[in-house]
Amino acid sequence: MAYTKGEIVLSLKGHDAGGLFCVLDAQDGFALIADGKGRKLAAPKRKRESHLRGVGTSAHPAILGLQRGESVSDRALRRALAAFRDSEQTKMEVNQIV
Repeated sequence: MAYTKGEIVLSLKGHDAGGLFCVLDAQDGFALIADGKGRKLAAPKRKRESHLRGVGTSAHPAILGLQRGESVSDRALRRALAAFRDSEQTKMEVNQIV
């Protein structure tokens, strides 16, 4: 599965399993991912695409900036991933009630 720049993925394998990351680049079966905390934008993790699962995209300004190739801070990326995580948890809670 080919991931696109700015896509939000879930790590399925490794010590970072269960973590949300943003794809910075993808080629040859690998993706460069960062979360702004453990993996900074300056030193992204190279991870096999088979060890990731796409969970969606975000309209957060930091994610849109990454997609356009603009400079984004680690802090902004952390906030974007936190906002995505919170919105997804809210959706799951609503689905459990219904």
